[in-house]
Amino acid sequence: MNEEPFEILGPDRPGRWLVSCDHASNHVPHWVNDGDLGLPPEDMNRHIAYDIGAAGVTRHLSKLLDSPAILSHFSRLVIDPNRGEDDPTLMMRLYDGTIIPGNRNADQAEKDARIRQLYRPYHAAYADLANKIADPVICAIHSFTPRLRGRTPRPWEVGVLYADDTRFALPFLQACRAAGWCTGDNQPYAGHLPGDAVDRHALQHGRPNVLIELRHDLIADDAGQALWAARLAPILNKVLTESGL
Repeated sequence: MNEEPFEILGPDRPGRWLVSCDHASNHVPHWVNDGDLGLPPEDMNRHIAYDIGAAGVTRHLSKLLDSPAILSHFSRLVIDPNRGEDDPTLMMRLYDGTIIPGNRNADQAEKDARIRQLYRPYHAAYADLANKIADPVICAIHSFTPRLRGRTPRPWEVGVLYADDTRFALPFLQACRAAGWCTGDNQPYAGHLPGDAVDRHALQHGRPNVLIELRHDLIADDAGQALWAARLAPILNKVLTESGL
């Protein structure tokens, strides 16, 4: 079993894009609670543990964009790489109504070990990859559940998330809607948390960026992942060209 905290695809590809997948895996490293957070397989295969389908989209999309990609190789329930180190949700004890037994009694030393061995190496590799690209454009791929427990169904097929830098995101949002997709504008989530991955690797460096959320029932298998990557790639390239960024 691969215990590396990240995977890099196509580091020498010439494209300007850096495609990232912060929640690519539901893997629990063997040294974290003996490789078991105390959840049954059906919970570890839910959206609470990783972004279903996002890794496959990232793999296809990075090839189509001829650009490198970085994917995490640890569950968001172990430590969430899309949070700042001081974010209280960095290590969740309760997620979408599910208690995480392996986190419930984890102390600060355990949290620090996860940060040191997983979180920081992932972000160091992400930063190194971005620094090797001339004028990189960050494209973060995520997926969202069609419905949270006790909540109304989410209608969007795609969500375009952004913070203050809207140079790329807003024309991309318009292009997605022009393609006929039900597209959320900073939905189903707001597009910025201080210290999150886009903030850290794009906003703080003035790099163009977009975070794309795909509803995970649309990308649950390889066919859906390939389809949505093939839909997104030409629009991403077209918007980048037309924006002059």
